[in-house]
Amino acid sequence: MLKYADKRNDTMDKIALLKSLKNARQGNIFSLEIPNHTIENGKQIEELAEELVRDGNIKLRECVQREYSIYLHGIIKYASE
Repeated sequence: MLKYADKRNDTMDKIALLKSLKNARQGNIFSLEIPNHTIENGKQIEELAEELVRDGNIKLRECVQREYSIYLHGIIKYASE
């Protein structure tokens, strides 16, 4: 499991989340724990992950909101890069 920490800023967009998931994968399965500083930040990460599901980039198996982080586990769908 890879812990993600973005020191540049506290906001994350869909592309940054997808890059983090690709870096956290082993094969096509990813497991990523992202620290969130506020409840709104955690909800934003969940919304971005759901957007990636709708776009067909990932299949999300598990999305767990923890006290200080959010845990994502799933499959990256392969496409030409």
